[in-house]
Amino acid sequence: MPYVAVSAITHPGLLRERNEDSLAVGPWTLCATVTESPQTLVFPLGTPVAVAVADGLGGHPGGDLASSLVARRIAMLGPALDSEVAVRDALNACNLAVYQAAGGDEPTELTAMGTTVAGVVVREDVVLVFNVGDSQVLAVDGDGLRQVSVDDNPPHPPGRTTSLVTQCLGGSRTFRQVDPHISTEPLEPGTRYVVCSDGLTDPVPVDTVEEILREHEDGRAAFELWRAAIEAGGPDNITVAVLRFGDQ
Repeated sequence: MPYVAVSAITHPGLLRERNEDSLAVGPWTLCATVTESPQTLVFPLGTPVAVAVADGLGGHPGGDLASSLVARRIAMLGPALDSEVAVRDALNACNLAVYQAAGGDEPTELTAMGTTVAGVVVREDVVLVFNVGDSQVLAVDGDGLRQVSVDDNPPHPPGRTTSLVTQCLGGSRTFRQVDPHISTEPLEPGTRYVVCSDGLTDPVPVDTVEEILREHEDGRAAFELWRAAIEAGGPDNITVAVLRFGDQ
């Protein structure tokens, strides 16, 4: 029976006091917590399976609450996310939900809380890729590693990174619509996907990520990616989910 195996780990890193990342894998969520080692879940292909990482905005109040809200909502909606339209509607609903949870038009201590999100929805024959913000989805196959999400960052010098984002879910004092990035890829058995927060992609070079994915699979790949981010200083929360497809 065709299946998808998802191996994931989430950790605050070395410099942050708490983890503001949240993770959804099918109906299972890890919200603003810590895993000691990667955990692997296996799902038969058929009903849509959503895998998403939400990274609460640093420097804003309630980043952990915003990311938790989005991860839980995507986990709840996952089986219904069977098209690009359904994914777009879900992300727009998440954007409104974060804004309302922060108090809406009334100023509160949570005003302007927000989060990025990136993920995939796995169907029998295609993978729907989505993101808002700078959390990423990567794909690796025989041709190498490629980024399939689209970063919402302002222009910056080549080789440099920035924590600024041009859109996110919530994150402002007045309600703002979002324009999610959504694309559809054919499900290829030899292709693996990584869904991650920028706690991995900012400090770890692309070549290192690709090398790890060439050498390791499943939980070991997730662990080695996490370790590479830690060895690079662990400057931010680190959340990684590695997806692999099989047919037995």
